[in-house]
This record gives sequence, structure tokens and C-alpha cells, in this order.
Amino acid sequence: MNGMQGLGNQFLDDLRTADALIHVVDVSGTTDQNGKETIGYDPINDIDWLRSEIHSWVYNNLKKRWGSIVRRHQALKSPVGDTLQTQFSGYGANLAMVNKFVDKLAIKEPMEEWDDNMIKRVVDGFLDERFPTVVALNKIDLADADKNIDHICRKYDESRIVLTSALAEIFLRKLHKQRFINYEEGTDRFELAEDQDETAKDKLKPLDEKTRSRLEKVQDLVLFRYGTTGVQDTIKRAVDVLGLIPAYPVRNINNFTSGSGGRTGGVFRDCILIQPGTTVRQFAKIVHPEIDRYYQYAETIGSRRLGEDDIVTPDINIISFKTAQEVRVSKTDGSGGGSGAGKGGAKAGTKKEDAGKGGDV
Repeated sequence: MNGMQGLGNQFLDDLRTADALIHVVDVSGTTDQNGKETIGYDPINDIDWLRSEIHSWVYNNLKKRWGSIVRRHQALKSPVGDTLQTQFSGYGANLAMVNKFVDKLAIKEPMEEWDDNMIKRVVDGFLDERFPTVVALNKIDLADADKNIDHICRKYDESRIVLTSALAEIFLRKLHKQRFINYEEGTDRFELAEDQDETAKDKLKPLDEKTRSRLEKVQDLVLFRYGTTGVQDTIKRAVDVLGLIPAYPVRNINNFTSGSGGRTGGVFRDCILIQPGTTVRQFAKIVHPEIDRYYQYAETIGSRRLGEDDIVTPDINIISFKTAQEVRVSKTDGSGGGSGAGKGGAKAGTKKEDAGKGGDV
């Protein structure tokens, strides 16, 4: 987020489509709030700035209408959650989300008695629920990073902080793509040409001394010290913060592929993040409406049949749908499936074949 000051309303409006925020901060202190090179800058300024900007945006919008909001609340005798949901719906908040943070705040005073401090407290509670934020402390391999990391972790919730080196990740992926190493993303492991067995079919290319020296530096300063570059950990932490469940629609429940007609389509080709409490039938509709339309039943690992109202959980999240007609889901078609029950939809197209003939999805 360094250098994002000045984006103003456009940046804030873009937040409406976000489920969670990943705030990338230069933890080395070598760039200031405007993205210019410097020395000794305190990255806490950036973390506090983002929260302050979003808080001011929501608070000011609420405050300028507060009188009419309270009058309407009193006239309708609405529950507090209903009144606030009307005001927060423009930020993508539903009633369940609003009631959740209102319950956490345990406010006893009637709304007409709320002062500015109470309104700010309500906005804080709303932001925690609506815009959960993961802070990615980047450039962990630079000189002043350690002292800043310690400083930041003392002030903020460590469960929302991830240590990262985006440059190291880019470097490792580039070497992997160019066939100099076999890099396992999200780990500290990679294979060099001299590590390969003589029978290996896909031979790696040898490294020159300059590249080898840089790779050893990445090992010493990032992989050996922190275990990973932190890039995948950041994405995983954001998903964990949202409480979403990864679910895998497959055609073949035995080998977990998604193709048909002799095409495998890859193992676990699709992953869709869904809300806790999503049922099997709701998940079918998220994958594609045609699956829901021609739905017969679903099964999971071991060919165990699932009920329509069974809940998709982290332990029951690999699912094959059986339909009355073949429904072919394509990743390249632009007609995305979607539902209020989930955070994502599969991009999908359908092809109906042989009416009445069962199909696997």
C-alpha cells in the first residue's frame, strides 16, 4: 500500500468489492508513505494510515446523516442491527454480518444516546467484521527489517501478520519456469540439476555462478530463516480470516479429475471458496445453475452418497455431482456460476447431451 495515498475516493470505492484486505507493507523502512526511497521510515505509519482512511470514510458518511438515521430508527422502532444494515449495505454488508458485530460490541445504550465516541466504536466493530485485514510485511531480507518486525508484532495481532519476500518468490518462480530448479511453491524446497537422479526425464539446466550466489542468498536470508517466502501463506491467511471453506467439484470421485470423453481435465482442476454452512445442493448451484437444474445426487470420497442438505465442511469438500443430463462445465466460458451462499463461482458453460441420460460433474 506504500504510495497509495492520494488515490482517494476511487480507491475507497474499490474496497466495496473486497471480502478481505491484504495490506503489503515495506517492513525494511526504505520507502516512505509516498513510495520514495528513504532510510529509517517507520512502517507502522502505513498500517495506521490505511485503517484511519477507511475508518474516516465510513464514519464521515454515517455522521453526516446521523440525525435522520436516529429519527427514522425511532419512528420505525427498528432493531439496531436493521437500522445499521440499511446504512452499511452500500459497503456490501448483510444483516447477519451487522448483527454479528453489534452482538460483539454488546451496546446497551439506545441509539439516540450514542455520542461520537460510540459511533466511532461502532465503525471500528464494523470494519473488523467487513474488512478483515492481513498485513504482509514485505522485504524481510533487508537490513532493518528485523527490528521493525519486532516493533510491529508487539503492537498488532500477530495472527493477522505474515512475513514475506515477494522478490524472492518471483526469483524462485522464474528459475523454475526457466528449468534451472524444481521449486515447490509455499515451501523451502527446490531441486538443482546436480540433485537430480540420472534417470530423470526432465533434466534441469546448470546454474551459472552469479545466479547460484543469488539463490544461496535467498536460501540464507529467507528460506532457512522463515521457512517460506510467505507469498502463499499470505493468501492462505486471508482465506482463514474469512473462514471460507475450499471445495472441489470433480467429475471422477476416484481420481479427482474433471474431464470427460477421455480428457482428464487435471486433478482438482477447480477450487471454489464457499461460506461455512453451505449445503451440498447450494454448492451445486454455485458450480453451475444447470447442475442444480438437473441435479440427481452427489457423492464424496469412497463413493459415499451425500444428502442435499448435508453441509460442505473441510472434511467433506471433494464432491461429484450426478445429473439427469450431462452438464459440461468449462473453465474458459464466461458465464460464471454464483450464489449468495458462496464467495466465488466457477466460470462455466454447459453442453446438454442425450436428454434423460445421466451425467457426472
